[in-house]
Amino acid sequence: MIEVLVVDDDTRVARVNAAYVEKVQGFHVAGEAHSAAEALRQLEVLPHVDLVLMDHYLPDETGLAVVQEMRSRGHQTDVIMVTAARDISTVQAAMRQGALQYLVKPFAFAGLRAKLEAYAELRRTLDGGGEAEQAEVDRIFGALSATSEPDLPKGHSPTTAELVRQSLMNAEGPLSAQEIAERTGVSRQTAQRYLKLLERTGRATLTLKYGDAGRPEHRYVWATRA
Repeated sequence: MIEVLVVDDDTRVARVNAAYVEKVQGFHVAGEAHSAAEALRQLEVLPHVDLVLMDHYLPDETGLAVVQEMRSRGHQTDVIMVTAARDISTVQAAMRQGALQYLVKPFAFAGLRAKLEAYAELRRTLDGGGEAEQAEVDRIFGALSATSEPDLPKGHSPTTAELVRQSLMNAEGPLSAQEIAERTGVSRQTAQRYLKLLERTGRATLTLKYGDAGRPEHRYVWATRA
């Protein structure tokens, strides 16, 4: 489980962001903070924090000042900036101070989810250790460039898309359209249509399973597990 500290001066926004985090598989909110001082205090008292979602506009200091102080105290906790600050100088400063990603407010759940899923994939890659060839290095550096979910084509339901996506993400291995249909309650044809959409947008990977008759069965796996 990836433990997250949510930092935002607005308590209502912090609660919303925390609720978003809890909806993403593999993430848990370790705590919330509404000022720079509170954020630093939470980092000292919480048992473990992997990631900080950091607002920039805090009542007593800027979020980037908190990041600087974190590093000076030896905290290597990862940071994703989540802020309304749009000026290039702030974005550049965040890059130079090691923020892994920068999410501009306002945003929808899909925007934050994409960033968190990309972060989780990055952690899985780095936790493997060992040495990396250039292709692996490129993949690591590009892992957090994920964007929000693309707009669904006409005739596609966001609710159905989410059902299929969750079924695929929670699966322990590749699934066929029929298996997705059984898990979600949609028809096989509908499941196949949404699976092909996920494949086209790079969210799922197609694999082939050959049976006794030699005819391949199309099976899909969530891209981060491919």
